[in-house]
Amino acid sequence: MSLKITVTKMDFGASEELTGKVYDVIIVGGGPAGMSAAIYAARYGLTTAIITEEIGGQVAKAGWVENYLGYTRIMGPDLVSKFEEHVKYYNVPIIIDVVENVERAGDLFKIYTMNGDEYTSRTIILAVGERRRKLNVPGEDTYNGRGVSYCAPCDAPLFKGKVVAVVGGGDSAASAALLLTEYASKVYIIHRRNQLRAEKYYQDLLLHHPKIEILWNTVVKELKGDKVLRKAVLQRTDTGEVFELPVDGVFIEIGAEPPVDFFKRIGLELSKDGYIKTNHLMETSIPGIYAAGDCVDLTPRDFRQIVVAAGQGALAAYSAYNYIVRKFGMNRH
Repeated sequence: MSLKITVTKMDFGASEELTGKVYDVIIVGGGPAGMSAAIYAARYGLTTAIITEEIGGQVAKAGWVENYLGYTRIMGPDLVSKFEEHVKYYNVPIIIDVVENVERAGDLFKIYTMNGDEYTSRTIILAVGERRRKLNVPGEDTYNGRGVSYCAPCDAPLFKGKVVAVVGGGDSAASAALLLTEYASKVYIIHRRNQLRAEKYYQDLLLHHPKIEILWNTVVKELKGDKVLRKAVLQRTDTGEVFELPVDGVFIEIGAEPPVDFFKRIGLELSKDGYIKTNHLMETSIPGIYAAGDCVDLTPRDFRQIVVAAGQGALAAYSAYNYIVRKFGMNRH
């Protein structure tokens, strides 16, 4: 029977069984990089735990995934369930909490969480991914959950027969738009440029789909409504024309950014845009701390892929294992 501990800042703290031991590796983040790292670390015989704000990361919010090996077509949340099932098989505890800081304590690391708990580990793997960007326009916060959404798989069924818009031009926006066509009567794509950034396969599907209309060179200036969202105020970037688009829902898919402040508290070396610098073995500037997935500078910004994150997570676990053997020996317990 696998162990799964759910902890939120509103709940009681984690049990002493979890906080009162020294782990070989604690993984911060529960997306594909973190889950993959957990599986590999457990297979190396390392005492392992995951601390994550949510299980699945961005994959849990993805639509159809059609490019992950072994699955011709699977919904993001369903793929996350497969990941979680695999991690459970190795009895790795998944602790739902927010890590606020990591500090070195001699040869070990202390991990401090929002819930007030403290964990100790020989190594850390950071796999925190990125946080969704917001439009930062009037009405976005007002209608969040009342027409504004950042998760198409979560909310698409709520817009059956409705008119919706997706803001963005990358793979995530394309995936969201295609998923929404299975529910909505009309899907607009609002993109600030005159061509999409999504991979060609997606572009071909979007350009030929009868329910999809792309509004090129267009940005959102404001979201309006009453108790729920009713319209989006748009502006053309080429002509400056401002117009209103009646919509029942707006799905925001404009990318993400790393938690820079968290990284700076730890003291990690970062790229100019705030991503963790690592080498090819996922080693950071601090010995014993590794990083993997969308939060690292090594990952191309225009190629955030599940398979890349999973591979980096495996490499991070490999490096953590070798570090532990060199520094602590095989009889550390």
